[in-house]
Amino acid sequence: MMRIIKYPDRKDWSEILKRPSLDSSSMEEVVGQILSEVKQNGDEAVRKFTSQFDKVDLSDLRVSEREIDEAENILGDDLKQAIVTAKNNIEKFHAAQLTRKEFVETMPGVRCWRKMVAIEKVGLYIPGGTAPLFSTILMLGVPAKLAGCKQIILASPPVLSAGGKATVHPAILFTAKQVGVKKIFMVGGAQAIAAMSYGTSSIPRVNKIFGPGNQYVTCAKQLVQKEGVAIDLPAGPSELAVYADETADIGFLAADLLSQAEHGIDSQVLLVTTQPLLVDGVASELDKQIVLLPRKNVAIKALENSRIILVKNETEAIDILNEYAPEHLILACANADDLADKIINAGSVFLGNYSPESVGDYASGTNHTLPTNGYAKAYSGVSIDSFVKKITFQKLTKEGLKNIGKTVEVMAEAEGLIAHKNAVKIRTNN
Repeated sequence: MMRIIKYPDRKDWSEILKRPSLDSSSMEEVVGQILSEVKQNGDEAVRKFTSQFDKVDLSDLRVSEREIDEAENILGDDLKQAIVTAKNNIEKFHAAQLTRKEFVETMPGVRCWRKMVAIEKVGLYIPGGTAPLFSTILMLGVPAKLAGCKQIILASPPVLSAGGKATVHPAILFTAKQVGVKKIFMVGGAQAIAAMSYGTSSIPRVNKIFGPGNQYVTCAKQLVQKEGVAIDLPAGPSELAVYADETADIGFLAADLLSQAEHGIDSQVLLVTTQPLLVDGVASELDKQIVLLPRKNVAIKALENSRIILVKNETEAIDILNEYAPEHLILACANADDLADKIINAGSVFLGNYSPESVGDYASGTNHTLPTNGYAKAYSGVSIDSFVKKITFQKLTKEGLKNIGKTVEVMAEAEGLIAHKNAVKIRTNN
């Protein structure tokens, strides 16, 4: 199912490493119309599109507190405990990212510092269709709370309960309650992004939107960004790259590749190896494991976008992986710790044969909201920093201004900005 490429020339890498692509021009037209209608008609448009796309008619867009409380009784104890354990680990990892103000005296009398200030209003988009991603609430809600965001709202597509009532998946509701998110709205798709961007009678407007979604959600996030609404990072279909040496386990490798392939038909996975025996071995193991998956049809489609790449040596393997810049990277090799220092482009890295990517998706503590589509060359994954602004301050004494004044006056005059020079000179002449 995966295309096998042996010893490719470097000049062919860009073609080999291409991600699945979609024609976005027609999509932008469709999404743009949705954004425009929601901007103009608010809740009325949100209800219209929810009925059209989700086949659910809504009277109240917000989930009631009673429904949130009742979700706890629906879930099994094992799942609830798993969510709590994951939350604790994610909280520990992200709390360590909080920093104190550090004061620096750059010259006598010139004192500078930087302060973290939480973004006041943030919106979390949580997919709830074929795979309700309640784990993403932990990845976004925990750092948002730690950062001190004053208003956190959550939007997720509605589903119909057994009794035919519109609701949100109970795991999403329970997880939201665990992280302290109380404003939850039954809205999905591009209309959810529009509602959080512009605000409606029911749904508050936010300053920044976080969360993954399908191609329409991604397109909507990119379009509202042009109108001044911040988004977490450029996001696309999920992806995984694996480097494997002779110590790698074929069963482990196949399971890891399938764990990402089952995300969606436009997902992509790569296996890069120096070992010819692994190529056929992994291909055969994939055939065995995939038939057992409930989402095998999705995984099969994703593997059609995917590659097994046989390279000459370890150096070439690392070079091609850095060029690919994967969202997730597993180093399934004996010297994973040493190779880790050579990785410069990746969203999140998993070291050794006992570090499956799944642990990062759920519970190790790191964040699973990561740059895809090669954006790991310039972007980081979501962290505490994603939920704060960093404001710089400076305070000068009269002596400090005299010490630095000449430097500023000379530079301002050289740039022809005499008012800048005068703002210093008028003070130092007194």
